[in-house]
Amino acid sequence: MTGLEPGLLFALGLIAFLYACVGHAGASGYIASLALFAVPLEWIRPMALVMNLVVASLASWRFYRDGHLPVVVQRRLLFPLLSCSIPAALLGGSLRLPSDGLSLFLAVVLLFSALRLWRSPQERTGGAVALPPWPVVVLTGAVLGLLAGLSGTGGGIFLTPLALLAGWLPIRLAAGVSSAFIWCNSLAGLSGWLLSYGASVLPPAPLLLAPLPLVALAGALGSWCGSRRFQEVWIRRLLALVLLLASLKLSGLLPLP
Repeated sequence: MTGLEPGLLFALGLIAFLYACVGHAGASGYIASLALFAVPLEWIRPMALVMNLVVASLASWRFYRDGHLPVVVQRRLLFPLLSCSIPAALLGGSLRLPSDGLSLFLAVVLLFSALRLWRSPQERTGGAVALPPWPVVVLTGAVLGLLAGLSGTGGGIFLTPLALLAGWLPIRLAAGVSSAFIWCNSLAGLSGWLLSYGASVLPPAPLLLAPLPLVALAGALGSWCGSRRFQEVWIRRLLALVLLLASLKLSGLLPLP
């Protein structure tokens, strides 16, 4: 394989846009699309994580610039989360474990979260936060970081619904935290994968780099729409759609690796 088909590039761009609207980067969607277009299995995870890094960097910058990642949230939630999630993601990315049972469990969790978010009649507004105690935050970071490393994602598909359904953050602040969380854990997960498998199994550079301009453009547009243009109810429903797509990927209802 020397290049990517136009249909695959379109799918990757659409995923980057939809996920970036809610502060995510799209790893689960990239994995699904790459598998459906018969990209070799050993190339899928690093390609998804590299695209994740590009989109998450743009999304985190946009949500931070627009005031959706305030200092108090960084200090009391984001940084404590990352203190445990980064080493856990590094560990998870290096492990080679049977994943069928874990994938099914996570698929059910994401499906439940998607239904709750879609049907929720109200959305918290403004900048009010109700952050959990520090021990809860660091334990959450460790668990989500491990899940991020094992699943080949940045962990945002787990963090955002948790922050919303637990009432920690309103939707745009949750998106801002998740985008930064995803970037850090994607880098840790990719590092763990490289430590375990080695750079020799990376896809050829033209294939690895081919989708990056498109997903960068789509991610930048999506994060701008989510941060400034879309109403909060539609951001919530987009998030529900994102979680549904991730659930379908993890459950094996689509022909995925």
